[in-house]
Amino acid sequence: MNTTATTFAEPRPTTAATPTVPGGAFPAYEPRIEVSAALGPRYDEILTPEALDFLAALHDRFAGIRHDRLAARLRNRVDAAQGRNPGFLAETAHIRADTSWRVAGAGPGLEDRRVEITGPTDRKMAINALNSGAKVWLADQEDATSPTWQNVIEGQLTLLDALSGQLHFTSTEGKEYAVTHDIAGPDTPTIVMRPRGWHLEEKHLRFRDRTGRTMNASGSLVDFGLYFFHNATRLIELGSGPYFYLPKLESHLEARLWNDIFVFAQAYIGIDRGTIRATVLIETIQAALEMEEILYELREHCAGLNAGRWDYIFSIIKAFRSRGRRFVLPDRKHITMTVPFMRAYTELLVSTCHRRGAYAIGGMSAFIPNRRDPEVTARALEQVAADKRREAADGFDGTWVAHPDLIPTARAEFDAAFRSGPQGATEQLHRTRDEVQVTAAQLLDIGWAGGQVTEAGVADNIGIALRYIESWLRGIGAVAIDNLMEDAATAEISRSQVWQWVNENTVTAEGRRIDAEWAHSVLAQVTAGLDRFDGDRFDDAIEVFTSVALEPEFPAFLTVGAYARYF
Repeated sequence: MNTTATTFAEPRPTTAATPTVPGGAFPAYEPRIEVSAALGPRYDEILTPEALDFLAALHDRFAGIRHDRLAARLRNRVDAAQGRNPGFLAETAHIRADTSWRVAGAGPGLEDRRVEITGPTDRKMAINALNSGAKVWLADQEDATSPTWQNVIEGQLTLLDALSGQLHFTSTEGKEYAVTHDIAGPDTPTIVMRPRGWHLEEKHLRFRDRTGRTMNASGSLVDFGLYFFHNATRLIELGSGPYFYLPKLESHLEARLWNDIFVFAQAYIGIDRGTIRATVLIETIQAALEMEEILYELREHCAGLNAGRWDYIFSIIKAFRSRGRRFVLPDRKHITMTVPFMRAYTELLVSTCHRRGAYAIGGMSAFIPNRRDPEVTARALEQVAADKRREAADGFDGTWVAHPDLIPTARAEFDAAFRSGPQGATEQLHRTRDEVQVTAAQLLDIGWAGGQVTEAGVADNIGIALRYIESWLRGIGAVAIDNLMEDAATAEISRSQVWQWVNENTVTAEGRRIDAEWAHSVLAQVTAGLDRFDGDRFDDAIEVFTSVALEPEFPAFLTVGAYARYF
């Protein structure tokens, strides 16, 4: 039975020995976590008093630092908008120059990362991922998950059941789904969970600090905290460990915050320091310029870096959206991984990782197969093969796919590359890419992207963004649109390009000046052609898109305002 609860977590003593943690041993604390949302079946298995205690402890110690880090992001954005280009940090040059340090590297079960499948944590998608034959499942509570209260908590239940061998699902048509392999067996992917980014909140959990103020909980701390608290010990028993993908970092100080959280969390439940492994997504231009420092801050917990290509493109647009026409990018489809500024980014990532003993994981091609259309499938397999062949040749140790049917194609490209290395190799760490010398200017030289802005490109961006936002508002975070996999990152590219084109008075290849009036007319045309259905959220999606793409102010993330208003 669903109820509505308002619950405060009472502080409880931990059973772990009093450790040394950032800020010293565990002090007495008074904060509480309030739950004020509908409680579905079994939600109490996740929102236990002990788990809420842990969330309260995390917020008590780290919520303030999180706010400081977010304020620093804002200052950096203002600097970039005013003409200051980001660059490699002078104050951390000694870290980059010190050749002696290495990261912890792969934990148990992460030694082979040739193909990782990404996807949300609903039960059906989780079962498909665990049965896929991939080496890793990125259990995504971030860009591929719409952060409804139901998705947040039931995603945690999915992971809890998967690790206890109890995960199953019956569709509305009566079809049964179940994991076909032992959760600890060699054919089951290692789970790496991705929490929400630092900028996102969980408004259904309210934190009350020492002064009595209440505030929304951090989505990052909620997702990490609930998964870690309930599953860390079980994961170790299964032969792997609590592993995480860390999204949207913008500085090494944000990486330091995560490392401090890891140290505290391990001590809290009494497991060895260094048990956690983190893979950081390099998906902002700011993080690209601090890759080495990010590895250094997380070195006792770090397994590698990932080239999060779609958010990276979005971050480029966001950082330089008001800096003139030389920073204007062409139609989305023309921003490929072979344009010079994207090549500089990926080559720097591989060389940085391998110099420090970290795995370099490639990004996700957006092309997906269509089992009802062999021609579309053939084209997707061809595109994915070329993408993964390039990554493997560049020295990446593995890659992402978004669909199980793409796994054999991706694996074949990495198998071929690995055969040229040491016998039995499951990575390419020996390829240190010493010849790579990437400058900050190369990372910022986006004027060489090539391509054009077209009227069709404007309409495509508006249509993709609208259709994705509509699905996201209905609780679906990963959506196949026109045979491409769209998530929050690709929607961000679509809407931010429209904003930039309007505000830079960009002229299309056809000679049309993109101003607000014309963009609104294109929006009206796209809206008229939408396939409407009972219960759709297109009216809300149009409002969201208009506010984030066609208003003078540019919101840093479309999901923040939409979450606050509609969830």
